[in-house]
Order: sequence, then C-alpha cells, then structure tokens
Amino acid sequence: MIPGVTLGGITLIVLAIVIDLVVGDPRSLPHPVVLIGRFISAFERLWNRGTAQQRRVSGFMLTIFVVGGVWSISWLLLILLAALHPGLALIAELWLLSTTLAIKGLGDAATAVIKPLTQGDLPAARKALGMIVGRDTQTLGEAEITRGTVETVAENTVDGITAPLFFALIGGAPLALAYKAVNTLDSMVGYKNQRYADFGFASAKLDDVANWIPARVTALCLWLVGLLLDVSGVLNLRWKGALSGTCRDAPRHPSPNAGWPEAMVARLLGVQLGGSNVYQGVVSQRATLGEPLEVLQVTHIKATVRLMHGAWILFMVLSVVVIAGLSFIFKGLL
Repeated sequence: MIPGVTLGGITLIVLAIVIDLVVGDPRSLPHPVVLIGRFISAFERLWNRGTAQQRRVSGFMLTIFVVGGVWSISWLLLILLAALHPGLALIAELWLLSTTLAIKGLGDAATAVIKPLTQGDLPAARKALGMIVGRDTQTLGEAEITRGTVETVAENTVDGITAPLFFALIGGAPLALAYKAVNTLDSMVGYKNQRYADFGFASAKLDDVANWIPARVTALCLWLVGLLLDVSGVLNLRWKGALSGTCRDAPRHPSPNAGWPEAMVARLLGVQLGGSNVYQGVVSQRATLGEPLEVLQVTHIKATVRLMHGAWILFMVLSVVVIAGLSFIFKGLL
C-alpha cells in the first residue's frame, strides 16, 4: 500500500489534501507527530549526555532510530491492514497522509493574526503570533507582527506542505511520515546551542538534506504563482527580478533552505524580512531579505497566504509531471 507515482497513489494524496483542507488536525484524534515528539523527548533525556563525541554518536543513533522506525512501523501497519482488508489500508493511508500536511493549519494560524491586526487589536495579534513563532512578541508593532507572520507562512509552506507532498509522491505515507520525523527531530534537537549543538547535529544535517530540493522548487513555484497573480491583476507583485534577488538573498539566511521561500516572498511583496528578533530577552540579528519598498502591513499576510496556496498547488502538479516522467524513462531503460 505504498502509492508512489501511480494514478491510485496520486488520487490518495489528493484526497488526503482535501481531508486536511476540510478537517485539519482535530485535537480529539491522536497525531503521529505528537507521538514522535514524545518519543524524541524521552530518548533525548536518556541519551543526551557524555562528551561532545558521545553526544554526536547518540544523536546520530537517535536520528536513524526515529526516522527508520517511523518508516518501518507505518509501512508494516499498512501491509498488515491490507492483509486484513484493502479498505482498512486505504483508510489508514489517507489518514496518515493527511496528518503530514498543514495547509489548513497554516492558513488558520495566519488568519488568527490577520483578524485582530485588522481590528487594531495588537495584544491579541501578538498573542496569536506567539502561538506560531519562538521569538518574543510582547512589544511588537504591526510591522513586526506582520513580518513574523509572513516569515512563518513562507518557511512553513515547505516544512508543512510541499516537502511532505514531495515525499508522499515518491514513497507514500511511510516516506512522508519519515520526513515529518526528520522535521520534528530538527525542531526539537537541531539547535546550535550548548545542549543540542552536538546531540542534534545529525538531525539538523538530515533536515537540511531532506528540504534541499523542496525548498528551491517551492521558491520557483512561488515566483510562477506571483507572475500569474500579477499578470491576471489579482495582486500587485514584483516578480521581475525576484528570481535573481532570491538567489542573492537566500544564502544569507542561517538555514540553507528556509531562506529560499522567505526571500522569494519578500521580493514578490516588495518588503524586507529578517533583521532583529528577540528570544527570551536575547537579541538575535539575522541578515535581511528583500528590499523595504513597502511598509509591512496586514495586506502582506493575506498576499502571502494566497501565494502559499498557489505554490503548493503548482508544486503538486509539477512534481507529478516530473516524477511520472522519470518513472516512464526508467521503465523504458529496464
């Protein structure tokens, strides 16, 4: 029951997208990522000790154990359910695929900031932003609240949507869940601080590798969608020069991948992202992305959400075409 790039597999993924758009992640249902996170936390407490070298080895073992375990368990589950009844495996695969996506969740998170910001309720907007970012939000004004939201939506278009779709198209729910395990590991132990610099080294590097293609293809999709929205008159976007500008800006981001969607969105909107953030009272300075041609405001969040939706749709279409084409070529060679 691993779909791959077949008509049935693509249909399953499309249905999973529909489920995510309609249902999202209801709290009443168990979520695989939550279970993965609990497992990581338990083993981090047990294994994150010793010398720097010992921590690196333990972190490497945890990464292999978690990612390999998630893939193996989900694959075996689908095989066992298929043996009982094909319908059970289909239902399970649909549910598992839908849990790897965050289209509705990301859109809802942006809306939760847009509503109070539109009404001038900065305390409520700061609180809503604080639910989706790690930076301190207590004193942020409209421009900084907007910046935080735009950056989050742009970055998570990859982590929460296009990358899971990419791996689902290649290897179905097991591979998509394995990617989410990689992503969860990075978000929990992939920090460059005293506690995790060594233990989370393998997790951070694997996340960089996993997101390398999706991040860059997503940036290209954002540009193509921006071009279409601008030409059609839906949004006034600055797509001319956005590609070259993104290629210059993206490498300055601390992440080798997050800078690509963020820089592209900044260029398309004509705003500047990055700069100073405060984390638990400590100021962190990041390189700026884009140019401040416009003052950041709530309309830029709305535009970013539109770009997000257009990008994942185009990403899905392009991925199916490319992977199906490669599959056809390889079958012809065999």
